[in-house]
Amino acid sequence: MSSKMWDGRFKKSLDLKVNDFNSSIKFDWVMFREDITGSIAHAYMLGETGIINKSESERIIEGLEKIFEDIENGTLEIDFESEDIHMFIEAVLTERIGDTGKKLHTARSRNDQVALDIRIYLKKQCDEIMDLLKCLIREIIEKAKENKTTFMPGTTHLQHGQPIVFAHHILAYAQMFKRDIERIADCKKRMDYMPLGSGALAGTTYPINRHLVAEKLGFANVTENSIDGVSDRDFVIEFASDLSIIMTHISRFSEEIILWCTSEYNFIELDDAFSTGSSIMPQKKNPDIAELCRGKTGRVYGSLITLLTMMKGLPLAYNKDMQEDKEAIFDVLENTKLSLDTFTGMLKTLKVNRDSMKKASQKGFLNATDCADYLVKKGLPFRDAYKITGQLVAVCIEKNISLEDLPIEEYKKICEIFEFEVYKYIDLEYCVNERKVYGGPSKESIETQIKNLEKFLEG
Repeated sequence: MSSKMWDGRFKKSLDLKVNDFNSSIKFDWVMFREDITGSIAHAYMLGETGIINKSESERIIEGLEKIFEDIENGTLEIDFESEDIHMFIEAVLTERIGDTGKKLHTARSRNDQVALDIRIYLKKQCDEIMDLLKCLIREIIEKAKENKTTFMPGTTHLQHGQPIVFAHHILAYAQMFKRDIERIADCKKRMDYMPLGSGALAGTTYPINRHLVAEKLGFANVTENSIDGVSDRDFVIEFASDLSIIMTHISRFSEEIILWCTSEYNFIELDDAFSTGSSIMPQKKNPDIAELCRGKTGRVYGSLITLLTMMKGLPLAYNKDMQEDKEAIFDVLENTKLSLDTFTGMLKTLKVNRDSMKKASQKGFLNATDCADYLVKKGLPFRDAYKITGQLVAVCIEKNISLEDLPIEEYKKICEIFEFEVYKYIDLEYCVNERKVYGGPSKESIETQIKNLEKFLEG
């Protein structure tokens, strides 16, 4: 077993099982780029402030750059017997450049080092998530453009409510994903504080320049309190929470897709490339991608709860419990990114069955509210108009016909105000396109929604 950097205090070697239990390199190795990048900035600052000689600083930086290159091209393999990625890189550096490499850790602790690495890593991940969300919104926009006049039933409680168009329905999800982008961008702002220089918990007596390091690493500012700098994982929890909300939206959309592809609905058909079959039923075409997205949502929620539970009882400052943050957030990221990417491809390739949607729109008295509104426009109070329309629906149910097919005589039996023009007001297309209210389902409103979303994506 390789020796530990902290061996001086101990008389016994670490138990093999404890070593494995304590080690984090099996998952934190993915931050090798961030660890090296942070170390280069730290070494540069040490040289600039005269804490170490500039020649030593330059030699350390060259050594770190070479390690970065060697890991990237595969000539240097990560030793998974090491305690963590930080110790591995420092050990390789010291092995390559000698005692000068031991000076890298001057004026820092692993506590502030790991806090730095995870912030750099998650800042990049914020950008990747936002890019994936933008791709998904673009696909929703394209589908909306194709379906401005594709009528479908709008529902509440899964019961037919009012007529809308497919474009309007899916643009509701675009608004959700837009808010997700705004949340991630806001989360990134709170993540954008550089913790290096906090030391183990109480800073350092060396004359370091934290703002120089922050500038080199592209941070907006530095953390204000050294204890908070090493013990804060709010940004990890917030990011996991934001990703959980994204998965909530994907899961809701997935649930609808699963329903829409059933023979009972037949609103859409998924592309073969985004469906699977059955091992025993040859006719089956299963929406497994949507179902997996729905299932992975629970997994992401679980990791968020892990993070919250991990932090809830920790005294200040750093505690080893906090090592558990990485596996949890890495799992959240992996499953959210995979779900976003795959879901976008599924949405792009699905086929909309316009005729089935329109036929469904002609059932369930979706135009009942419009019938009541017609009476209101003729001067009747809405509650009276509501009651009269309900009576008309009852007659239609008894006769097994729609409001459009009910003779005008039947209308007049219930209320003399009705005129033949009522058929215009309860026509499906009229019902939808007269809802010109901002944010409504009319073609005019759909075009405004699309324009605003495209402007958002360009901004």
